[in-house]
Amino acid sequence: MNIYDTVNKLGYELKHCEEYLNYKKMKEEIKAQPELEQKLEEFEKARYEIQVSTIQGGKQDEEKAKKMQELYVELIANETMKKYFDAELKFNVLLTDINKIIGEAVEDVLK
Repeated sequence: MNIYDTVNKLGYELKHCEEYLNYKKMKEEIKAQPELEQKLEEFEKARYEIQVSTIQGGKQDEEKAKKMQELYVELIANETMKKYFDAELKFNVLLTDINKIIGEAVEDVLK
């Protein structure tokens, strides 16, 4: 089997695994509730800005961090959002595990 066949099979498996399907379902549920979707977008924007600032070596903006935390607390109080964040986490763990396995397979040439 050539490597591209293997990667395509992995892509297929990802799109049909429980973690992906649950995450996709929760994203669709959020999308069906515009007010919730807007609050999630606001939270994601705040989270992204903090991550970029951290990566660039800047000092974390305490006001932005507080706003993000307040948004998170508000969102997590909603059962749909709680399920969404859980599904997001599980899917991200899966992707991280896959990347780790691939990285370990080729680490000898990356050093």
